Amino acid sequence: MITISERIKQLRTENNLTQSELAEKVGLTYVQIGRYEKGKSSPSSDVLQKLAFILGTSTDYLMNGKTQQVEAQLTDIELIKQFQEVEKLNPEEKHLVKTFLDAFITKKKIQQLAQ
Repeated sequence: MITISERIKQLRTENNLTQSELAEKVGLTYVQIGRYEKGKSSPSSDVLQKLAFILGTSTDYLMNGKTQQVEAQLTDIELIKQFQEVEKLNPEEKHLVKTFLDAFITKKKIQQLAQ
């Protein structure tokens, strides 16, 4: 069974980040990231959320290895291709795309309520 410390290290290396780079993005020191990766310390809930965001995953995955399964059917081929391209972006760029989508969807819902 893979531990939270192993998941943090695995995702950090998959994202081509050094401990120092990850620490800077989270607002910690590389020593603390090393402690997390060695299992000598556990991140607080705030730090866990920051790690999940930067590493492009969920806090649930970091804590217990479970991922949320999305059950959706996309039939628009162009949209499918765009989402496949989004998957190739770094975590910060993905967050930006999600923010734009959320803003658009929220605007649409507000417009529908106003009618």
